[in-house]
Amino acid sequence: MMAKITASVFTSHVPAIGAAMDLGKTHEEYWKPLFKGYEYGKRWMKDNKPDVIFLVYNDHATAFSLDFIPTFAIGTAPEFQPADEGWGPRPVPVVKGHPDLASHIAQSVIQQDFDLTIVNKMDVDHGLSVPLSLMCGQPPADNFEWPCPVIPFAVNVVQYPVPSGQRCYNLGKAIRKAIESYDQDINVHIWGTGGMSHQLQGARAGLINKEFDNAFLDKLINDPQAAADIPHIDYVREAGSEGIELVMWLIARGAMNDVNGGKAPLLKQRFYHVPASNTAVGHVILENQF
Repeated sequence: MMAKITASVFTSHVPAIGAAMDLGKTHEEYWKPLFKGYEYGKRWMKDNKPDVIFLVYNDHATAFSLDFIPTFAIGTAPEFQPADEGWGPRPVPVVKGHPDLASHIAQSVIQQDFDLTIVNKMDVDHGLSVPLSLMCGQPPADNFEWPCPVIPFAVNVVQYPVPSGQRCYNLGKAIRKAIESYDQDINVHIWGTGGMSHQLQGARAGLINKEFDNAFLDKLINDPQAAADIPHIDYVREAGSEGIELVMWLIARGAMNDVNGGKAPLLKQRFYHVPASNTAVGHVILENQF
């Protein structure tokens, strides 16, 4: 008996997407093409509901500030409140954690020589809640909860120095090993969120690079080691200062079977759209084959 990762989900986490959902704007002409791209994912999620989601994202100076910046932080609490990012918390459910599995992963990954920060109390911002809203919809008022527990895994891609793509990819391998050594028969999804190309400030504010984004998706799906080999400077130069968020996708990809000697995953969805509030949006679903 053991836990297993059955799928990886990749998506951008643009804050304006959450605002569009919260304010009932998803049917406006500007937003319709984007939300149409997630209709398949919502159906797939209902048909492939996991027992736990391990969700890789980045905090946007809500749980952590410049006073304290962990490179990799795992949430081990029983629950996580939606963060107030300056205009009140999003009207979404409290995130229920999975302290037992999270603590097991922390123990295993640290013993595999990755330094993790253990976080027993933190609020979670749009980096985590927008992907959940996109894939699960807005839970109805009479059943106000997410479909399963979520383990938040925060990566520093905000304040330099940031981890390399290769380190994130290797960390994904360690997380897979940790999950598969857990002695309960549970189904786990691993999600990589953030990106794609975007820059929020300076002379290149508003930068979107469709060619780089789609080349990254090609590599992510078909040759993940090539994606892991992309040097940090290429993300900054080609995808903008915030494009570095794509390294978080490599954590999820590194946890898939083919990276660890198994079969290639099944591509269930690939979607790309621009613009969404001056950024590019990407979305991929991969299913492990056993």
